[in-house]
Amino acid sequence: MHLMIPFASALDPHFEGALRELELPNLSRLLGLLAPAGEVGDADETTPIPPHERFLAHARGITDDHPPLAAWRLRAAGHEPGDAAWALLTPAHFAVGTEGVTALGPATLDLSEDESRAFLEALATALFPADQGWRSAWLSLGEWAVAHDDLDGLEAASVDRVLNRGVETWYPRARRLRTLLNEVQMLLHEHPLNQAREERRQRPLNAVWISGCGRDRGTAPPADLVVDDRLRGPMTSGDLYAWSEAWKALDAGPIAQALAAVREGRRVSLTLGGERLARTWTRKDAGSWQRLKERFAPPRLSVANALENL
Repeated sequence: MHLMIPFASALDPHFEGALRELELPNLSRLLGLLAPAGEVGDADETTPIPPHERFLAHARGITDDHPPLAAWRLRAAGHEPGDAAWALLTPAHFAVGTEGVTALGPATLDLSEDESRAFLEALATALFPADQGWRSAWLSLGEWAVAHDDLDGLEAASVDRVLNRGVETWYPRARRLRTLLNEVQMLLHEHPLNQAREERRQRPLNAVWISGCGRDRGTAPPADLVVDDRLRGPMTSGDLYAWSEAWKALDAGPIAQALAAVREGRRVSLTLGGERLARTWTRKDAGSWQRLKERFAPPRLSVANALENL
């Protein structure tokens, strides 16, 4: 098995401090039995594609800077992407503050399925019409997709870079995407769907983020790869307590299962993704004497040290 955990670490000092204080005994024991096996990323938190998405792209054989994340999500949701150039739309609220505009994600909107579908239909009718070569697909409450030849190869920051952060840093350079983002905001401003939300004292859906542009390519993910992204929601919403609790649940669940698998002699790899790097550990070669020592005196590794600089 190969367990991959995105958002395992963060550069935010509050999250860094919380990680140092967390007790994750199974992770400590597991890391003590594994050896470093490589990194993905370039130690730069300002790249448009975060390390966990880059790692997953590499696992599919894509090593350039434009993995077709939208097409892959579409396929995972049961849709056939075909040869169209797809992009992900993430419904959001752009909150204007004294220090700029912050992107708040779908979890802060409390959309119902009917609302989510109605918003996408409104956008598709006005901005992404079929008679102009557009296609659209509803994937979930907080994730939609659109397709058009114009979207192929356009660089856009992953939504995982943008949520709960200042939008200006990540605004796309491609004029086509900037135009679409502005048109969406103008359409949503005082739209009847948002007026109804405001009457119910709900946060308006006043923007979308566009990302993951491209045509479907690459191989299927490795069969033994398991991605557990339960840390994503708390991290992208800035919920430190929920992130800490999710880490504890990971330690008691998948991490404990991976540790048991190592002790049974099975091949196990672990990849932890932060904001700059995704680092992989795998089972050390161990003889019978080493395995006996590990059984009675299991080695441990400092979790904080292992995740430092991710």
